[in-house]
Amino acid sequence: MNKPKICLLTIFILCTAVFLSGGEVIEAIVAVVNDDVITLSEYRKEFEKQYQNLRSQYEGEEFTQRYDNLKKNLLESMITDLLLFQEAKKRDMDVSEQVRRTIENIKKENAIESDEKLKQLMRQQGINFEDWKEQIERNQMKQAVIFSEVVRDISVDDSDLVEYYNQHKEEFVEPEEYELSAIYVSSQDKSKEEVEKKKKDILEKLDSGEKFAQVASEYGEGPEKKSQGSLGTFKKGELAENLEKAVEKLEVGERTPWIKIQNGWYLYKLKGKKEKRVKPFDEVRKKIEEKLFNQKREKKMQQFLQELREKNYVKIKISKPWEYVS
Repeated sequence: MNKPKICLLTIFILCTAVFLSGGEVIEAIVAVVNDDVITLSEYRKEFEKQYQNLRSQYEGEEFTQRYDNLKKNLLESMITDLLLFQEAKKRDMDVSEQVRRTIENIKKENAIESDEKLKQLMRQQGINFEDWKEQIERNQMKQAVIFSEVVRDISVDDSDLVEYYNQHKEEFVEPEEYELSAIYVSSQDKSKEEVEKKKKDILEKLDSGEKFAQVASEYGEGPEKKSQGSLGTFKKGELAENLEKAVEKLEVGERTPWIKIQNGWYLYKLKGKKEKRVKPFDEVRKKIEEKLFNQKREKKMQQFLQELREKNYVKIKISKPWEYVS
């Protein structure tokens, strides 16, 4: 591998931390990427930002797992981003139009009439407009490299789509779907005899020909009373096991026996049913195309990033920088 020459300033930084005139250490180098460096303060800033994002979204075991992944992967991610940005600069990627459109779209979506108004709003939130715009430009430049080297030449043939569909039909099975209505009788604040009498009265009303919806509206004691007993539709696997076993035996229009729950009883009616089916190819074509495209993109992306890393100079100076994050 041919390593590019490192400028004298970078060599000096590699050998020592940065010092004030009085000798106080103010910075340390985490990694060197060609003639650029990733400093510990830059790493801390990005680590803290992503840590706070995790804290706001996850907890418990899932948070712990994602936090471990952050420690493991953040530095490599920052190195990759810097390599992509450097590659974009080498190629003189001009993304000014993409940046302009991005800002215009943000203004339009938020009903902001001018750049000055946008800058004013950002100042109120403690955001520097020029720094923000520069970050957009960097991101657009990196995406331009990825498009040029990875995305542009990816294609998915019709034959690939059909082959995947035929070999993975289990992915496109739509399970049975049940449309249910219910009548609930509470057992709270009632004697056993009172509960049994009400259940019996409801069955007699239904057996005499009264509509299920009318009886549910008049005698039901659950929240579904307001919707005349209607519960909506449920796919197989979404119902409680005992209820699903009872419902799957029914023909449309039939009722279950009374089913005991903790504080009462439910009587269910099967209003409608959709049988299990395999979705036709035309219905899932786009989904397959997206999946195969993403698979090819991921494979090509990993190959490109590996080649990019191999042809550039990368030196990690602090292998566990998260240990320096307070």
